[in-house]
Parts: sequence; C-alpha cells; structure tokens
Amino acid sequence: MAKITHRYVCQDCGTVSSKWSGRCEGCGSWNRIVEEAVTTKIAHGVRTAPDVFFENLAIDDPEKHNQIRLPSCLSEFDRVCGGGLVPGSVLLIGGDPGIGKSTLLLQIASKMAATYSCAYISGEEATSQIRLRANRLGLANTAVYLAAATQLADIIGALNRMPTLDVVVIDSIQTIASDIIESAPGSVSQVRACAFELIQLAKKKGFVLILVGHVTKEGTLAGPRVLEHMVDTVLYFEGDGAYDYRLLRSVKNRFGPSNEIGVFAMEEGGLRPIDNPSELFLSHHDVPVSGTAIFAGIEGTRPLLVEIQALVAPSSYAAPKRTTVGWDVNRLAMVIAVLEARCGLSFAGKDIYLNIIGGLKISEPAADLAVAAALVSALQNVALLGKSVYFGEIGLTGEVRAVSQAESRLKESARLGFDRAFCATTAQRYNDVIPQQDVKLVLDLLTCFE
Repeated sequence: MAKITHRYVCQDCGTVSSKWSGRCEGCGSWNRIVEEAVTTKIAHGVRTAPDVFFENLAIDDPEKHNQIRLPSCLSEFDRVCGGGLVPGSVLLIGGDPGIGKSTLLLQIASKMAATYSCAYISGEEATSQIRLRANRLGLANTAVYLAAATQLADIIGALNRMPTLDVVVIDSIQTIASDIIESAPGSVSQVRACAFELIQLAKKKGFVLILVGHVTKEGTLAGPRVLEHMVDTVLYFEGDGAYDYRLLRSVKNRFGPSNEIGVFAMEEGGLRPIDNPSELFLSHHDVPVSGTAIFAGIEGTRPLLVEIQALVAPSSYAAPKRTTVGWDVNRLAMVIAVLEARCGLSFAGKDIYLNIIGGLKISEPAADLAVAAALVSALQNVALLGKSVYFGEIGLTGEVRAVSQAESRLKESARLGFDRAFCATTAQRYNDVIPQQDVKLVLDLLTCFE
C-alpha cells in the first residue's frame, strides 16, 4: 500500500518545507521552491533476517584487499584521481556548458576500452551524435558501448544484462528520471533517487561510475548538496573562453589528495594533457617589466609557478578602484593596508588592478609576498630582480610568515631556471635543498629591485 504526500523542495539546496514560500530558508534563494509529490510505502511488519555482517579491521591477507587502480591513459586525469580509477568508486564531474566534459569522458572511455569494458550512456545526445564527436576526435574505431536513455529502469536493466563492466559514464545525472518519483527530471528528488540507485549498483557490481553534473550560475554543482556527499570524488572542470587550456580540479577525493589539479590543452583532436603547466602561466619578457612577480605556489601536491601582474595608475574617481582577476579582493585590501602602515608607502588616489596570468584562481595565503612585490614594483615603476620567485604569508604586523612545502616550491623554481627566492626564513636551510643552486633568501621587500 502506498501513500502519496506533497512537499515543497528548494531546487538549489534541497531544503524541504511543508508549504510554499517565495524565499528558501536554507539558502536564501528566491523562486526556487517547487512542489513535489512523494510516494511512500507503508510497511507491515519488521524484517528480522540479518542483512549486515561485520568484518574485522585486522586483515589476514592485505594483498587480497588492496585496490588495484585502473589507468585512464590520460596522465593529468590519473593525477587528479590519485593515481587512477578505483573499482567500485563513483566520480562526479561538473563544469560550465561547452567546457569539454563530454569530450574528456569520451576520450577516457575510448582509451580505456582497449583494456577494459567501458559503457557511455547519454541522456542529452543520440548515439549518432556521439559517433560524430568520436569521428572528429579520431576515436571512431574503439570498443565503447554506447546508449541513449533517460529512464532509470532502462539504464539499470541494460547494465545488469552486461556480463562484465569496468567503467560506466552517465552524461548527465540531471537528465535521468525515475518512474517512482512524480517530479520533472533534474529536480532534487529525481537527482537524489537516481544517483542513489546508480551508486548502489556500482558498489554491488564493482565498476567505476562517472556522473556528469550540471552547474548553477554561481558555478557550483546543481542539485542537492547531499549528492556530493554520496560520491567518492568530486571534480570541477574549469576554463576560460579566452584560453585553449582547461583545469580539472579535485575538491573531494576519498582515494587521493584533494585540491589537486590537472591541466589540459583543448586542441582539434581533443584534450591533450600538459605535463609542465608552469610554462603556461609564465610570460617570457625580453627585458624585465615593472609590476610583475613570479609566485611559487602549490596546487594540491603539485608545485606551480604563476606570474602575477599589478598595475597602479592615478585615479579619476573619488573612490579609487580595486580590481582583481583570480585573487580575493579582500586579501588585496589587506596587503595594501600593510604596505601603507608598515612600509611607509602610499596608494591613496590610485587605481589598482591585479591579474593572475592565464586565468588561474589562487586562494592560498602564500601569494601575499608575490602580490606585495608586484604592487611595490608597479608603484615605483621599477622592475624586480630577474630569475626570482616569491612566496610567503604577510601578517598584519608586517612580518613574512613561512608557508608549507617550501622545498617543493624551491625545487620547481630551480628546475625552471630561477636561482633566487624571496621567502621567510626558518630553522631549515633551504640552500641545501637544491644542489648546485645558490638560492638567496631575502626578507626585505625593497631589496627586490635592480
């Protein structure tokens, strides 16, 4: 016996309420609450048969329980996933429309099909359209199982009929609908119910499940937040239309480090992994230019050198502008305040523009020193010392604080030909980290100039 009830669910955060209102109490969004009909089954009796069995943490045969990762044949994708795909794991990848999610997953499925059994299920395209993209990418003659379906029951039935499967791609989870849920595809109830059934099937049969998720206008994954908790790995595919490369960023990973990034170049034949991404974010000037500083940063476990550019110009407005691209504007205001209060510099009546080369977004505080060096260089119109990198967190008292993974930053800098580093000193001698390299440590920011 089933009972039909009605509830009101926010399509952004999944908050459930008993009545409709214009504004969601959970996330504050307007006009996003939709009425949904829910069918609940009334249980008669209690199940007493045990379905859960405990297993001792002490494993007698560790080799038997070790997870063997499946390589995707794309080095940058394997790096973001922690070294490959774990059987039985579930990945959720999101990104803006047209960024290349379907292209990336079709390449992965096609390359892995030479060794493993791969299926690609699309709810947005017909199989003929997928074949057109495969022909354009040079992947036509690959043993990938294609299907176009939007009904959850049909997809689960087709997956159960397959004798063996290693990788299954669902593009996208917002297009899948279940007959049990009386709501439109893409709603919170549909996304949650369909994802749950697919995840349970992947865990039971042991194949890798890759779900494609749409994003909202704010750039976050659409649908209920619980979807990100259900999966093992959450990846964001980022990019800028003005550039040909794409960034694959890991924000959650149960089988590897989080905040890892992979860099790809969008070419005619698809996405190509970039093994040395530091060269993409560095401009090569014939002569030193004022207002530029090289930041030795860390993205996940990968050291990455990025060029930071600053421009200080007289303002024609009563309130000078503070504009940043790829960095927090509040952090910029703090660095400017420290330079004015502790270093005796004045940025009054001047517009300040800060740009991270290549459209990369930096969030770690270690970029404070590089930003400060670029600002001082732009203010005085004097170029910084060549072959130099900068990293360090600036405190409100004016000190430069040490940051983590300094050795990796210095080794990457030396590998790319930089021989001078401006950072905070610690008890460890960084000069011994890089053999045959004279890495000079300087704390005084004003000594950075020629």
